[in-house]
Amino acid sequence: MPGSTSKIENANLMLAALDASFCGIIVVDVDGQIVSVNEAAKRIFGQKEKDLLGCNIQKVSPGIYLTKVLKTGECVTGQRMYIGERCYISNHLPITYNGAIEGAVAVLQDITELQETTKELQSTRQVMKLLETVLDSDYECIVGVDTEAKITMLNQAYCKFLGVKQEEALGRNVQDVIENTRLHIVLQTGRPEIGQIQRINGHNAVCSRIPIKIDGKLVAAIGKVMFQDVSELRSLIKKVGQLQSELEYYKEEIKSYHETSYSLQDIAGDSCSMRDLKKLTLRVAKNNSTVLIRGESGTGKELIAHALHSSSPRSCGPFVKVNCAAMPEELLESELFGYQDGAFTGARKGGKLGKFELANKGTIFLDEIGDMPMNMQVKLLRVLQEKEVERLGGNRPIKIDVRIVAATNRNLEKMVQEHLFREDLFYRLNVVSLNIPPLRERPEDIPLLADAVMKKLIRRLNCCRKALDVSAIDCLTTYHWPGNVRELENVLERVLNIVEDEIITEDHVAPYLPKHDMVRVSKDVRPLKEVVEQLEKDMILKALEKTKGNCITASNLLQVSKSTFYEKMSRYGIYKKFN
Repeated sequence: MPGSTSKIENANLMLAALDASFCGIIVVDVDGQIVSVNEAAKRIFGQKEKDLLGCNIQKVSPGIYLTKVLKTGECVTGQRMYIGERCYISNHLPITYNGAIEGAVAVLQDITELQETTKELQSTRQVMKLLETVLDSDYECIVGVDTEAKITMLNQAYCKFLGVKQEEALGRNVQDVIENTRLHIVLQTGRPEIGQIQRINGHNAVCSRIPIKIDGKLVAAIGKVMFQDVSELRSLIKKVGQLQSELEYYKEEIKSYHETSYSLQDIAGDSCSMRDLKKLTLRVAKNNSTVLIRGESGTGKELIAHALHSSSPRSCGPFVKVNCAAMPEELLESELFGYQDGAFTGARKGGKLGKFELANKGTIFLDEIGDMPMNMQVKLLRVLQEKEVERLGGNRPIKIDVRIVAATNRNLEKMVQEHLFREDLFYRLNVVSLNIPPLRERPEDIPLLADAVMKKLIRRLNCCRKALDVSAIDCLTTYHWPGNVRELENVLERVLNIVEDEIITEDHVAPYLPKHDMVRVSKDVRPLKEVVEQLEKDMILKALEKTKGNCITASNLLQVSKSTFYEKMSRYGIYKKFN
């Protein structure tokens, strides 16, 4: 039976060919039952042949079109389908015998890699198109050469600069096209040359030459004209200088709103009361509560406000200062809350932001709050309550996020009693109170303060370095200082302007201090700390003798707080004597 043997061999050969195919092949009968699968199909579905044969194709792969082919007898080709994470192009064909449909076959071709390759090719084409656009810029002259210094690329800008046609330059040696070039030298040395002057067509051009290496091997070089003439570079430098000047100007302008000038480290003083004040300031700075800074004129309330802001989470935000006493009443509202375009005659076109809006996300410092007019107090109270402002001429409120820090040297409690300050506003402002002790209550801080003020004044006045001797410090320490730190600064500035000697003595300082405010101890030169302590002890004893041991009355006479008075009594051993 040679014919039968041949048919069997042909069938086996056909099955072997199907198994060798990269495409998955599935054959189903007229009922959609799988009757044959090749090796590729088994890999695609991840199942063995025995598990696939006899199964309905819809259970194995619901997205396949074989059921449709069996119903219609029409081919379904070129369909994209996903099995797992792989993408396939599927073709579905009916199997007919004597005009009747006996089954169907599906051929699945994996195109996952092809898709990825296509995407990469498209991406590469886009990058190449972008590079071609960049390199063919009308503004930058660029030339590329191979290892033999032959031009492989010359963009239109360079062609225009050289006065040559691109097709005439390509393939020629770069030395024949560009005068004074050194690209052939760069190919030999492998070292870049940046910002070099090159004479081209009568121009002193500024050029760069860069070797191109792949896997450490030199394969090409690129030349670029950065400036077609040195005059362009000079013009650019001039423009940059102008922009730098403008930038510095605007930085200084913004600095006045966004930066503080002082921190806690800038506040001189190591007395017990000042240490307590600094600790409290640092603690209060961490939250958003409204703060009222109280103290006599010249004690440094603004410094504390600066330090409070710089130590707070709002330190990166603006710090805006408003002096309520210095601003005319009719302008205060527009300055605080701003105004809309055309709100009043003379209003700036486009309107103006108020201080509260400028301070958004930061801190606003309302200095001399005790001098704020009553009608403005009402509007400020609304800001505190509602956290919003309304511009003059505006018709909608503007939400703000601002921490309010106020300061005064006036007795607000007394002003409330005299109906000069709103009681409800006072309680809104006086959430946290920071009281700055006057200088006369902390004479031990005077040496530190005097030294800090001297250094600041010497820098500001740009004068020769001068120093205070022990007698001068003694003189300053025994003065009453009704004007506090501001008066101390005023006295030292006068001395620096007038005294030529490098060492400032008591004789230089005394003429500027009223004699009736001096409290002399001894003319003998002694350690300053000893002088100060003896003075304090004597004054406390005198006050206690006068008040017959009443500590509270004595502290009032000396104008110090009770805590400070008791602390000093304990330090000098006076407490036991009167208890």
